[in-house]
Amino acid sequence: MRKRPLLDSSVAEISEADVLQALQGVEDPELKKDFTELGMIRDVRTSAGVISLTVVLTTPACPLKDEIGGRVRGALMERIPGVSAVNIDFGSQVVAFRGVGDKQPIEGVKNVIAVGSGKGGVGKSTVAVNLALALRNSGAAVGLVDADVYGPNLPTMLGASGTPYGENNKIIPLTAHGIKVMSIGFLLPPDRPVIWRGPMIAGTLKQFLYDVNWGDLDYLVVDLPPGTGDAPLTLVQSIPITGAVLVTTPQDVALEDVTKAASMFRTLSVNVLGVIENMSYFLCPHCGERTEVFDHGGGARLAEKLAVAFMGEVPLDPKLRLGGGPGVPLMASEPESVLGQVFNKVAEAVAGRVSVAAYDNAGALPFTPGPGFQPIS
Repeated sequence: MRKRPLLDSSVAEISEADVLQALQGVEDPELKKDFTELGMIRDVRTSAGVISLTVVLTTPACPLKDEIGGRVRGALMERIPGVSAVNIDFGSQVVAFRGVGDKQPIEGVKNVIAVGSGKGGVGKSTVAVNLALALRNSGAAVGLVDADVYGPNLPTMLGASGTPYGENNKIIPLTAHGIKVMSIGFLLPPDRPVIWRGPMIAGTLKQFLYDVNWGDLDYLVVDLPPGTGDAPLTLVQSIPITGAVLVTTPQDVALEDVTKAASMFRTLSVNVLGVIENMSYFLCPHCGERTEVFDHGGGARLAEKLAVAFMGEVPLDPKLRLGGGPGVPLMASEPESVLGQVFNKVAEAVAGRVSVAAYDNAGALPFTPGPGFQPIS
């Protein structure tokens, strides 16, 4: 049954109050809250039956942008008589995670996303790099920390070189492909091993977080080392992490270790945002045949077992290793390729879950006018 219009047909001019009234009860599909209650509707303008407004999303990588626009447009066209068109501009204002307990926030950083696996060899660093770049490509301000002190690979993967310098008692990170990066690999010769015990690792990682001038970041992606030892524990216990993303491959041995990593995060009261299955399948570039090299579906089953989101399947593809050449990752060289679109979808899923976690943590309406708003094309 068609809903009765909220406004009487005798209304000659549509006001901003009319628009907001018509949108009452229309919910954001992810946050499950009223658009007007959330403060997502701004800059309402009306003229001769045409309504123009701005919808403020929680992230520029919003996975439900089209659905949100459809809900807003449909409600206004249905509930207000005489509306001939609805023009919607989109913007974003990323919600900041306030933390749990007495953990000290990182100055200027709204959300910390930990990327972990519990084991090596699953392509976690490749996923972390391309996830960070996909978020950056969406319009977000992004930083990346290489927390693998013993095997820092991000400088090579990003083609970043040079030595960070100090300014006003802060370290200035290097920048590569539009993201700010910090790694022990920038501070030591490439052939020199790191022979450190736990306290030295902990101290260095804290410096990489708190003594670096990150500026204003929407997301700081932290590429964790394998396992559940000193480095992951230091990070999880020290900083307010919005959530952890777990990277696995489909086979059982990887799933077992990732399950342990999930248990570590939950024991330390860190949200597990979801699971990404890397090396999910091989798609033949010549005939298009799909081959399940390492079994299939393990990541989805693990996500279901953990009661978290399954964020996507990343295929086994040489382009991920080669990118656009040495030091040019895929999401820097071919972001609109078929494989690039896979990472864009993964980034949207991650950003969506980060928004929900930050909103739930805030305990208050997050979209009050403030710094960080940016338009979205």
